[in-house]
Amino acid sequence: MMPFSEPRVRVVIPARFGSVRLPGKPLVDLAGRPMVVRVAESVIEALPEAEVVVAVDDQRILDVLGSFNLDGLMTSTSCLSGTDRAAEVARSRGWGADDLVINVQGDEPLLPADLLRAFALFCVSESIAMATVSAPVATLDEVHDPNVVKLMVRSDDTAITFSRSPIPFDRDREPSQWMLDRYLRHLGLYAYRNGVLQSLTSAAPSIAEETEKLEQLRALWIGIPIHVMRWFEAPPGGVDTPEDVRRVSAVLEGVSA
Repeated sequence: MMPFSEPRVRVVIPARFGSVRLPGKPLVDLAGRPMVVRVAESVIEALPEAEVVVAVDDQRILDVLGSFNLDGLMTSTSCLSGTDRAAEVARSRGWGADDLVINVQGDEPLLPADLLRAFALFCVSESIAMATVSAPVATLDEVHDPNVVKLMVRSDDTAITFSRSPIPFDRDREPSQWMLDRYLRHLGLYAYRNGVLQSLTSAAPSIAEETEKLEQLRALWIGIPIHVMRWFEAPPGGVDTPEDVRRVSAVLEGVSA
């Protein structure tokens, strides 16, 4: 069991019903179980001493969670991001300013339990204000793919910046010759002290955030340091399309077979 008595560790799983590419995404069936249920149960198994709440925007998700005895909370339709939903849950539940709030994406049913446990311990031991995770890039295609967010860190592993563009830009080599060990990719797992989370979500978006469509740039803009835990590999991709549903279902069926 993990030493989560101080500070208190909370997990929020944002689950938004609306999705252009996959309507009703949180309730999509993955090998016989709704995705939101799989994500919540895997988080509870990984972090048994943490409080786990699913932040929803639709009664249908809340009803399904209730049928599995999982904790869900309706959040405002005015929330623009999962971070906003996490902040609203924290306010509604009266969590303390120093409580650690981990934001786990609701469309990542294959997030490894050991990664989540390591991240929680990293955040507690480092007494961070805000944290996230990086992994090495595996291919040059990832370096040049705008859907793979890259980041640069300082010598103390706090983030310098994040971008959809290749950073750093290797001036002296052709793009096909860039060295993979110079690049890190961002994994969309976050943790915040609740007081920092509330400050972050009450601040106005920055120009960099609005341009890149990366909300973590707001934290850097207003001076919140982001500690980066290095993980050895990127986890399997999440669920955004019908093709992803088939891929993840096949993995889950193989695990349970």
